[in-house]
Amino acid sequence: MDTNAYKEPVYLISAVAEILNIHPQTLRQYEREGLIKPSRTNGKIRLYSQRDIDHIKYVLTLTRELGINLAGVDLILQLNSKIENLENEIKGYKRKLKDINRFGLVPNSKALVIKKSSYDVVIFEE
Repeated sequence: MDTNAYKEPVYLISAVAEILNIHPQTLRQYEREGLIKPSRTNGKIRLYSQRDIDHIKYVLTLTRELGINLAGVDLILQLNSKIENLENEIKGYKRKLKDINRFGLVPNSKALVIKKSSYDVVIFEE
């Protein structure tokens, strides 16, 4: 899939509402709650990408199928973002460990210890 096309904001609020079989006011409410952030044209018209639509589908699944309220959805989205950031950080540390081994800085190192403010993070090479 072309990631640029996936992220390109091209759908109007009415089209997204129709695609997802929801009222446009639901999308406005999700935006007010900070659950979605559509792009805006210079004329302040909301535009949604396919990525936004998939995100809204996820929010709808949480609310409709799992019965989670909007405050709970917000918390889940925040935690998902933190998890994603931590996973990216770990990937970076793993690359750093591979670089250390590749350049022979520490012979046959299997772990990298990163000092954090109140804890240590230990990354093991698989």
